[in-house]
Amino acid sequence: MALFLSIFPIILLIYLMVKRNALPSYVALPWIAAVVLIVQLIFFETDITTISANIVSALISVQTPITVIFGAILFNRFSEKSGVTNTLRKWLGNINANPVAQLMIIGWAFAFMIEGASGFGTPAAIAAPILVGLGFPALRVAMLTLVMNSVPVSFGAVGTPTWFGFGPLNLSDAQILEIGSMTALVHTIAALVIPIMALRMIVSWQEIRKNIVFIYISVFACVVPYLLIAQVNYEFPSLVGGAIGLLISVFVANKGIGLAKVENNLDDNAVSKAEVMKALLPTGMLIFILIITRIKQLPFKAMLTSSTEWFSVQLGSLGHFEVSQSLILSLKSIFGSSIGASYKALYVPAFIPFIITVLLVAPLFAMSFGKTKTVFADSLKQTRNPFLALVGALIMVKLMLVGGDGSMVKIIGKSFAEATGEYWTIFASFLGAVGSFFSGSNTVSNLTFGSVQLSTAELTGLSATLVLALQSVGGAMGNMVCINNIIAVSSVLNIDKQEGVIIKKTIVPMVVYGIIAALCASFVIPLFFNV
Repeated sequence: MALFLSIFPIILLIYLMVKRNALPSYVALPWIAAVVLIVQLIFFETDITTISANIVSALISVQTPITVIFGAILFNRFSEKSGVTNTLRKWLGNINANPVAQLMIIGWAFAFMIEGASGFGTPAAIAAPILVGLGFPALRVAMLTLVMNSVPVSFGAVGTPTWFGFGPLNLSDAQILEIGSMTALVHTIAALVIPIMALRMIVSWQEIRKNIVFIYISVFACVVPYLLIAQVNYEFPSLVGGAIGLLISVFVANKGIGLAKVENNLDDNAVSKAEVMKALLPTGMLIFILIITRIKQLPFKAMLTSSTEWFSVQLGSLGHFEVSQSLILSLKSIFGSSIGASYKALYVPAFIPFIITVLLVAPLFAMSFGKTKTVFADSLKQTRNPFLALVGALIMVKLMLVGGDGSMVKIIGKSFAEATGEYWTIFASFLGAVGSFFSGSNTVSNLTFGSVQLSTAELTGLSATLVLALQSVGGAMGNMVCINNIIAVSSVLNIDKQEGVIIKKTIVPMVVYGIIAALCASFVIPLFFNV
């Protein structure tokens, strides 16, 4: 009965989100959180104080990802309203007339960078319309952008799926860095195959062979810096790797290196170099601020993460509220328990760099106060549904972790461990893919199944960091078949009633991705890591 009641909420969640009239994640996840709460109260007889403390902790913890999402959406909306995105569209579509060059620059490198900055479905929504505007068929573009937007996803939105998705597991910084390092290695190896499979959605094998040198220059231009950065940082591998890859891809395409010659039908006067430089300034500023605030050798990181108390106050029975000198807001001893939560207001990548970048560059693009205010208001509205989904996911996960060795998560992990033993690495990535399939988010997938994966790893004697890296890879590859992402890109491109067709095509590269992840876990990762 304990196993049934532990796994029932997850099975119910999957059912609610994939049935004919499926519930969106922002409706289903809060309902499932309520189901877990009832199970904890009635069957596991958890005291109300512990449950209440975990719920309050979840409400504080959710401020971290939701402010990152708000910042990412704000930056994206500002880019649209200010004309930045339109200028980039004209520039990117006018670099080389070769269709493979256009698909790799826009569908791969540009989307790679956008994923690193914004995540949450933004790359497909921006890249897909540019490609359709260049004459590529909408349905095939939808498939290509979904498949391409997988490798960078584990470090999307400034690494949110990695550093926040595994946050409830109380891992050390070194463990999270190792997870990110392993994740990047698996993604890098998958990148040797996945972009080719994505291109095949639109162009022939013959065209791929003719342009194979350029294709791999573009692939390596993104994933080499991405892999190197992931060894020392888990926040901006995709953002910086994508930016470097985009610049190299554009330069190489301009020179025609590795590309078959095609008839030139480009407009040389489409956009000036000055306009391009101006349009790239906000992204450049974003990357610069991120880097200087994350490098330990510079003083800024310490300034933004100081835990030295500024003031504190007892909020009755709710807990002890504390504010540090760097505006870390903490609530400790919630309802007299050992549970606490905090929010790093300046270090979480929200106000710095997204909001501050928008405020600094808005005057440069002649954005009036009224227009800027509208951008902020619209971005706030757009965060409502992700907020509800993340609140539901966090409450669900925190309650499933209650009880130590007798927790719901440990019970599920024990059943998985008994069923698969040391072969769990074959299946781990597919569990992550299931998470993003029904939630539309690698972050939510990691939040939902990270604890199950960790428990399974501990019970089977497998490396916890390896299994969690496979979870993160799975959450990224699941983006290809995620209902939410498919509906989003179909809506942007005005594609009607083709979701089934898209899934039938994108599930093949997703399965290939899972096989690559399993092989990497068995043969590649042990060569570089002590697992």
